[in-house]
Amino acid sequence: MSRRAAPSTPGPTAQPPLPVDVTHSVHTPTEAETVSICRTAVGDALRSVIHFTRDDSELLYLRKDLYGDDRRRALEVKASLVERERVGFSSDERYEPHAAGAGSDPALGDYEFTVRVFTDGFVCRVIVGDHGLLLTAEDLDVDRVEEVAVALRGLLATAYG
Repeated sequence: MSRRAAPSTPGPTAQPPLPVDVTHSVHTPTEAETVSICRTAVGDALRSVIHFTRDDSELLYLRKDLYGDDRRRALEVKASLVERERVGFSSDERYEPHAAGAGSDPALGDYEFTVRVFTDGFVCRVIVGDHGLLLTAEDLDVDRVEEVAVALRGLLATAYG
């Protein structure tokens, strides 16, 4: 696993923008659309993509070399991860009091996304309203994770916000 720092200015190897424009359409995101955003940004390091609510979850993508390509087994294993990440539906977990400036100088702004770093991978959580997306990956580029999180937030906000 490697961790890449964000370059100070985009260089000649800058990645193209993510292939999604959620500003002109109102629709429920498709599985393919959501996975495409994640695969474009993260590439082959992407392990899984999960859509979740307070009560339910759906595995949208699982890399074929994981869990012997057994989606049912993957869902069992991922259930505990999803349950822990549901804490993000709490305003306290998203630090909402800091967005208004109370107890923070200067205000931090609105919650955007969460990245958890582990020795062998990453978890990125994006929540808008009562819908969230989790992606797990072996490697995340700092610039790309922000791009994918912003694109996923836009997708969720358009569909459910």
